[in-house]
Amino acid sequence: LERIGGVAFRSCTSLERITIPLKDGIITDDIFQGCKNLKRVDLVEGAVLRDTIAALLLEEWKNDMNEEINSINQSLPTTPAGGDFYDVGGKARALRRWIRSVLHNIVRYKAQHRRLLNEAATAIQLASPNDVVLDNVLPFLKLPSYTFEGED
Repeated sequence: LERIGGVAFRSCTSLERITIPLKDGIITDDIFQGCKNLKRVDLVEGAVLRDTIAALLLEEWKNDMNEEINSINQSLPTTPAGGDFYDVGGKARALRRWIRSVLHNIVRYKAQHRRLLNEAATAIQLASPNDVVLDNVLPFLKLPSYTFEGED
């Protein structure tokens, strides 16, 4: 799924929950116009994102990411849905900002994780036999292999 366009859900008052990909540009401004009951968003990549977060080295990063992911479901219920043709509401804008923020943070934390991992691996390799490091240490420090949008 590349993009959900136009007024795909306009005035769909029965829409309470939606699952979307974690992808910048997936939604347009007026997609949720009039969807006053939309209160919850889940991510298609939810499981792999949770696995990636769980594998991060620092508890602070894990907490920050979990708060970021949960934040949309705290703010969405009170975000205006808009109504008439000229008032598209703020739900789509809030979702787009949230997606960008989640992507930015997970990419940043994964890069920091890799940097710390490389530093630690270098130190361990200097102090231990290479086969011990490769077989017994590094496999426990790896992140899931999923690549999020915006990663190199």
